[in-house]
Amino acid sequence: MAQFARSPITAVLGPTNTGKTHLAVERMCGHSSGMMGFPLRLLAREVYDRVVAIKGPEQVALITGEEKIVPPQARYFLCTAESMPIDIGLQAGGAPNGLKDYAFVALDEAQLGADPERGHIFTDRLLRARGREETMILGSASIARVVKSLVPDIDIIGRPRFSTLSYAGAKKLSRLPKRSAIVAFSAEEVYAVAEMLRRFRGGAAVVMGALSPRTRNAQVQMFLNGDVDYLVATDAIGMGLNLDVAHVAFASLRKFDGHRTRRLTVSEMAQIAGRAGRHHKDGTFGSLGGEDGDATFTPEEIEAIEAHRFPPIEQLFWRDGTPRTDRLDQLIADLEKRPDRPQLRAAPQAVDLAVLKRLAEDPLVIERVKAKRQVERLWAASSLPDFQKLGADHHARVVNRIWRFLSEESLGSGGGYIPRDWFAQNLARLDSVQGDIDTLSGRIAAARTWSYIAHRPDWLEYPAEMAERTRALEEKLSDALHAALTQRFVDRRTSVLLRDIGQNASNLPVVVDPDGSVCVDGETIGKLDGFRFSVDPATRHQDRKMLLAAAERRLGKVLRVKADELVGAADTDFALMDEAGQAPGIAWGETPVATLLAGPALLAPEIRLDRAILDLDQDVQKQVATRLTAWFDAQKQKHLLPLVKMNDSALDPEVPAVVRAVFAQLGDAGGVIARIDLDSALGHLDKDQRHLLRKAGIDIGVLDIYHPGLLKPGAARWRSALMAVRIGKPCLPLPGPGLTLIPAGEKFEQMGARIAGFRGFGEQMLRIDMAERMARTAHEAIARNEAFTHVSPQIVSLGLSEPSFLQLMRLAGFRPVEAPAPAPVAVTEGVEAVEGAEPTEGAEGAEAPVVNAANWVFKGRQKPRPERGQQARGPRRADKQGDGQPSEGKRGGSKPAGGKSGGAESGGERQQRDRAGAPAHRSSPAPVNNAFAGLADLLGRND
Repeated sequence: MAQFARSPITAVLGPTNTGKTHLAVERMCGHSSGMMGFPLRLLAREVYDRVVAIKGPEQVALITGEEKIVPPQARYFLCTAESMPIDIGLQAGGAPNGLKDYAFVALDEAQLGADPERGHIFTDRLLRARGREETMILGSASIARVVKSLVPDIDIIGRPRFSTLSYAGAKKLSRLPKRSAIVAFSAEEVYAVAEMLRRFRGGAAVVMGALSPRTRNAQVQMFLNGDVDYLVATDAIGMGLNLDVAHVAFASLRKFDGHRTRRLTVSEMAQIAGRAGRHHKDGTFGSLGGEDGDATFTPEEIEAIEAHRFPPIEQLFWRDGTPRTDRLDQLIADLEKRPDRPQLRAAPQAVDLAVLKRLAEDPLVIERVKAKRQVERLWAASSLPDFQKLGADHHARVVNRIWRFLSEESLGSGGGYIPRDWFAQNLARLDSVQGDIDTLSGRIAAARTWSYIAHRPDWLEYPAEMAERTRALEEKLSDALHAALTQRFVDRRTSVLLRDIGQNASNLPVVVDPDGSVCVDGETIGKLDGFRFSVDPATRHQDRKMLLAAAERRLGKVLRVKADELVGAADTDFALMDEAGQAPGIAWGETPVATLLAGPALLAPEIRLDRAILDLDQDVQKQVATRLTAWFDAQKQKHLLPLVKMNDSALDPEVPAVVRAVFAQLGDAGGVIARIDLDSALGHLDKDQRHLLRKAGIDIGVLDIYHPGLLKPGAARWRSALMAVRIGKPCLPLPGPGLTLIPAGEKFEQMGARIAGFRGFGEQMLRIDMAERMARTAHEAIARNEAFTHVSPQIVSLGLSEPSFLQLMRLAGFRPVEAPAPAPVAVTEGVEAVEGAEPTEGAEGAEAPVVNAANWVFKGRQKPRPERGQQARGPRRADKQGDGQPSEGKRGGSKPAGGKSGGAESGGERQQRDRAGAPAHRSSPAPVNNAFAGLADLLGRND
């Protein structure tokens, strides 16, 4: 907008009910065009309706962040202070009539320049917004000195109050006169007072700043029509809303200002009290309750309010209103620049700047934001108001998502718009009239965000369509909120506060600190851990219920926001809780959100939501449960796909029944099972049927049957957790990722290692795939006529001790030898063949070499047989799945085979034992010196 240094500038200052706004409206309507800025959307809408009645709707425009009504021929603009188009003329409002400046400009409630949160906006408008013919600044007389210092050529005019405002003392709620407004500073107390009035005085209208104009107007109309005689409001009524109020009663004189709970200043008291007595009707003010509570005025405060004498404002908050946008760092520097005039002070970091600085650290922002156009677009996105008041961190995530869509414009792909479907989906989530007053208010606040976006013409491809949809949604929610307020005002939880309304605690704000501590007026009453709220045991018993009720009402909004974040979280934000000793569950970040309970199948556990989430609305519970189920299904596909396929094969009618039985047993065991447990089922399979198992990726080893993919760390964790879920036990400790050999450890460590895919060999446990590999290596050594001992490179690299190595060899079906053996004979029927590889050509029937350097012979893994009551000597543990042979060192005086097989029986003793005969289930002696026959047995070719 053009500025004229010599244009007439007038400051009309004075207390409330001096007709300042009315005068400005009259002056504007006397000019060819004009614009007025207001502190509230509600006030802008109220004046808009008045000007429409004077000039007609085709000449009047309304511009707020969430609402724009701009006729093509509009010449009079009513705006919120933030939405005043002072730099680019009418284009910000979308009017195509080419109007570049305004004959008249006015700023209402200019004393808000001293407000830490929004003050820099009003200061900027005071310094830069100018009309071509006339400029008018409206506000409290307390800013006269600072305004004169900042604008030396301004003409200051004082306005006296039309009526008298006097103190009426403290009154109980039952003694309040009709046409009274009760002012409270928290939603809880507003609801409590309104409910009390409903019970004893037939009801009350409710006005809060968070209400939409439609809801507010409907509530006020009830009061103006005489349907109710009382109005309960927050301090929003102090900002110029014109109501027919005779008396203003303060329920408290303390409020939470976003940082702390403090007592109102005298100027704030007077601003609110001045709503009583409109035009020439005198008004009164006082407190609610007794003379000794928080709502009690001091004599000095009463005198100052009645005489309209307030401390002068010495400084206004300021931030550069025209920052440079050539570079991102330059923009941030300008916004953080300090003023060079003593009447101005740097504004605290606002939400828009906090969001901008967070986004500036994003690598994608650094990559894309190079030119001036991209910097301006990023700043515009960061300026999206935080209507829900959820803090910079949460708001930055919302803005970041929106900016990523807008930034695609810089990629030259024809993008740069928010996707229509994504926008519509977010609106659809809010399209519900179910819930209590807080729920509906929260949805309206969220809808305001989308209304703001819809009124940005360069953010959406079809802004008019989306603006209409957001308008319809806000009207629908507003009507539902008005109905809820009219019917009840509060829900059952608020009734707890009514008993103690005089104790000055039910209206105290609830604050959640970063560490989760929940405070009411600085007193910690509990802690919010994730979704769980626990009461501080030190809270006094008589205050417990009242403080808890207040906390729960306010925490409900926080918990709903957290639930929405959970539903929208990425898969990487969730994790399996499987710490040793704890019940399996699902965590979102550090917050437990569900436990896993036994279900109909191993891979189908019940996902039981945390009890704190179960306290939320059913639709929220359903959304959370759906999201967790989707994540669990994705984890199955990622980590347990072989196990999923096993279960599918077990139910596939195309698979032979005997093979399905194997799949079923293996799947039920979690994809890893000792071979001895499947001997019976494997015995019914022919060669082709065993090939189906191998084709499915299953290794049929001499000791274990498993799928290699299920030995990976992620799969092992999930298998262990699901096995614990099935039996209703805590999780077991698991070996670290990447380990192949571990100490046996204690009982629970052994159990966890076994589930993870390890097998015990004495004091050590070896991963089963490595155990099978060593068995194959032994066969290859025999085939090459080479010795295989605990000092062989393969064994040394594993770190396997000599006793563990010997036990591995015995369990795998090998026996030590010292001398050349006679010609080979066929494998006996009682010996199990081993699956997994092809036999060496010419193995069967080959003649034994004259000199045999091999120190082992393969006799096959024997079937289990009754224990003989023999006990092994030494500290090594007997394996329950052993081959039934005596432990090494049982026969005294024997020497290690070849000098390296410590503890093995001597060659003579071994030959004597062989000649003594095989166990009863053998039909013929096992081959002794045929290296290839043993390998063929291992490879499963002697079926």
